[in-house]
Amino acid sequence: MRGYAMSLLRFLRFCWATECRWDQVSERVVRDFVLWARQADKFTGAKNLPGPRLPVNRVTGKKVQTALYAPATINHTLSAVHEFYEFYRERGDGPLVNPVPVAGRPHGHHNPMDGFAPTRRRALRQKDSQPLPRAIPDTSFNELFRKLKSHRDQALAAFYVSSGARASELLGLTGDMINYGDQLIGVVRKGGARQWLPASPDAFVWLRLYQLDRGTLGDGQPVWLTLREPHRPLTYDALRAVMARVNRLLGANWTLHDLRHTFAIRALNGGVPMHEVQDLLGHASLNTLAVYSKPRLEDVVAHHRAVFGPFADREQQGALAEYDPVALSTVLRRQPQPGSTD
Repeated sequence: MRGYAMSLLRFLRFCWATECRWDQVSERVVRDFVLWARQADKFTGAKNLPGPRLPVNRVTGKKVQTALYAPATINHTLSAVHEFYEFYRERGDGPLVNPVPVAGRPHGHHNPMDGFAPTRRRALRQKDSQPLPRAIPDTSFNELFRKLKSHRDQALAAFYVSSGARASELLGLTGDMINYGDQLIGVVRKGGARQWLPASPDAFVWLRLYQLDRGTLGDGQPVWLTLREPHRPLTYDALRAVMARVNRLLGANWTLHDLRHTFAIRALNGGVPMHEVQDLLGHASLNTLAVYSKPRLEDVVAHHRAVFGPFADREQQGALAEYDPVALSTVLRRQPQPGSTD
């Protein structure tokens, strides 16, 4: 909901700057917004604009966010604006025609026995590259975990990489939604549905250490609180600040959502069936797991070095065992010489 609100606010700010009323927006205005968003800097409020940086982070290998709007951000804004005007159009308010052009769903009546023909993007939509899984390698995760100062942050990280819960779902955890005996946590999924998720024993150990620090946890009380008084429920922005501090220490740009990707790849590589991983992640379709079928760069490099490594590494495995002289003489049909090894 917050993402849609911010996308709508982004478009309305453009309308206010161009002195265009919200109920008089046309397709031309939306097209001008797209052209502006492709070359304008992000609105950061009182924050300082980021200076020139490398396009890729050297520690994580991920793209570094720039001051420009990403294609996915522009596409998300168009979707939010379309739904906004569609809501008012059904009520009889606003423009009679939705200013955001939209086409029918591609392959809406497709015959499953036929192949899929490539289709064009919808009008004004930007070309967005297929995202790669942003899982954190084990060594990098261990370094990140060691930089966390409190048992609370360590418990949160352990739950994120072992349960697959979203950031907001885990932050909304209360005392009555923890099953210590079966090592389960209850989260509220999108749409308000409750679901029990298994977590690792290590996560519950760190949770217990955190509870020893903060005191007894009552039913219905939020589990995650701020460390300083007055103790308040931990918010998403506060947890992002924790991750930002760790990133500054490591020179990385990991995000909370990367922990969720880490869980998905660990589960799939560990042999968990895809439909169970889909259920744990709370995805509506198995197609969303296709992104995890692409190999990670660190895995490709490790496998390549294992096969095409230097010959010195192979020599360290030990010299090949010599042939037995008796067996060799039998094959060559000759009598072995005393003291001979060949």
